[in-house]
Amino acid sequence: MKFFLDTADLNEIESLIQTGFIDGITTNPSLIAKQGSSMQEIIKNICKMVHGPVSAEVTATDFSGMMKEGKYLASIAKNIAVKVPLTNNGLMACKELTSQGIMVNVTLCFSAGQAILAAKAGATFISPFIGRLDDLGEDGVKLIQDIVTIYNNYPNFKTQVLVASVRNIEHIIRTAKIGADIATLPPKIIKESYITTA
Repeated sequence: MKFFLDTADLNEIESLIQTGFIDGITTNPSLIAKQGSSMQEIIKNICKMVHGPVSAEVTATDFSGMMKEGKYLASIAKNIAVKVPLTNNGLMACKELTSQGIMVNVTLCFSAGQAILAAKAGATFISPFIGRLDDLGEDGVKLIQDIVTIYNNYPNFKTQVLVASVRNIEHIIRTAKIGADIATLPPKIIKESYITTA
């Protein structure tokens, strides 16, 4: 299982990259806003620090706006994955951006049916939010299991399962057992994961 770090904090990234555990980064507009610099500058600096994919999210909700923002984000660095929401417009943008050779992370996935649509749209990554489902009393890990099973049934689906909204180490262990490709983790969870408990 790959670990992506869910932050835009350059100091945290620099510190944790040195562990060798980090395979990529996920960000969102609220994480970037906390850093006090321009979005472009922060994303550009992150992409210089990290060799793996760096997810940068569009803020537009309409197709043309997503395409404009997506192309701009992708122009910042070669390792950008444009993050779009799992909406009709987001899936249309995913299909078009993917056809142009741009990595796309389809986020805010809450059902296996949505994950199928994202795979059919050519998403590089699908981000199911397991912690938010758990908060609603649903089994977030069961969703990951369903998506992994479905994707494994169809070799033409190349979409990687990126477990998001991870709240604890148990989420990592259980989704790794199922065969999820990636977990995106806040720095706190990464640090907790290498503390040995008796």
